[in-house]
Amino acid sequence: MSDHESYLSQVADVIRGLFDEYDGPITMETTARDVPQWDSLSHVRLMVLIEQELGVRFSTTEVQGFQNLGSLIDAVVKHKN
Repeated sequence: MSDHESYLSQVADVIRGLFDEYDGPITMETTARDVPQWDSLSHVRLMVLIEQELGVRFSTTEVQGFQNLGSLIDAVVKHKN
């Protein structure tokens, strides 16, 4: 399993924990529009949970630039290396 796949799996667990009603696919292309419960308030909670789970800290600029989970995972890999 690559770093990207491993981090995506961890992020998917966080997403499923926060959005317990969501049972759809979680891929590198997933965006907030794909998850009905994912609004601006839950987005902040999600970013905090991901930072805690993965031991990273995103800048505001990074978070604003995330286009999908793939770009978030790219940022995680960058922080971890």
